[in-house]
Amino acid sequence: MADKPKLAITWLGACGGCDQAIVDLNEALLRLAGQVDIVLWPLAMDFKIDSLRALPDQAITLCILHGCVRNSEHLEMARLLREKSQLVLAFGSCACFGGTPALANFRGRRDILDWVYRDAPTVVNLSDTLPRARVKVNEGHLSLPEFFDQVYPLNQVIEIDYSLPGCPPPVDLVGSALQSILAGKLPPKGYTLAPQKALCDLCSRNRSKPYRMEIAEIRRIHEIEVDADTCFLAKGILCLGPATRAGCGQSCLQTNTPCRGCFGPVAGVEDSGSRFLSALATLLQTENFDDIQRVIDSLDDPAGYLYRFTQPCSILGRQPLQEPAHDPEDHD
Repeated sequence: MADKPKLAITWLGACGGCDQAIVDLNEALLRLAGQVDIVLWPLAMDFKIDSLRALPDQAITLCILHGCVRNSEHLEMARLLREKSQLVLAFGSCACFGGTPALANFRGRRDILDWVYRDAPTVVNLSDTLPRARVKVNEGHLSLPEFFDQVYPLNQVIEIDYSLPGCPPPVDLVGSALQSILAGKLPPKGYTLAPQKALCDLCSRNRSKPYRMEIAEIRRIHEIEVDADTCFLAKGILCLGPATRAGCGQSCLQTNTPCRGCFGPVAGVEDSGSRFLSALATLLQTENFDDIQRVIDSLDDPAGYLYRFTQPCSILGRQPLQEPAHDPEDHD
């Protein structure tokens, strides 16, 4: 009897929500476990990295990688699993685009370490100690992963075959993606396993949009009451639905919260933030420079809002991988 396909699931820089999305398959997960041989899943089983290294190249049929690449350990694991896997699925917004951890890219590595270990009001660090990549102790040397200056999505450090965005991906797309891959019913490599339309096209609130929308004032969600059938943009509340890929199940919209863009750009668009900003500019009702300045001043943290999930893939953040030289404070 032929061996079962081998499946690997693991996290890099992640919160665990994507693993929970897989667990939420419920009884379908039991059927999946009968179809495959799970060789790696830290959430559910013990594993040793030496066992992973001992596998032949491309022995793993499918590797599901979620989380961003923030340090050298993440990079090492991503490269190892790429070597051992026939197919790699970037799973979730952090793996696909960098995710919310990549908002840290607006600050440098040294700024982050100084704030966390020196400058934050609640920190007491009398010895002025910072984490070191390698330090000598009586028993030998201890090491920590190198902390990179940038957060990277997977496609900036390894080749990926398919993507499934979301924070986390919804269960229906997770199940259909896994079954399609394991059945060999695959689209071309590089495909995003989610709808190709914009979320705005499928939104039930779309029916309430006026024929010509004009926004005179930008409001925040807590400043105005919006009923469940009303378009957020029509009320001046920023909703990234026009520039965000559909597929999330409208879970935020159903709880009366505007889209934040976790599914990333629509097909054919690389920078969803700039695409949304250009669309917003055409909707603003302004007569003079003072009106324009007033609207600009009302945008609270526009970079953080427009690139909450996609900063490393945007024109503000796309950079080649730079593995850091050792910081002088990293060693004795």
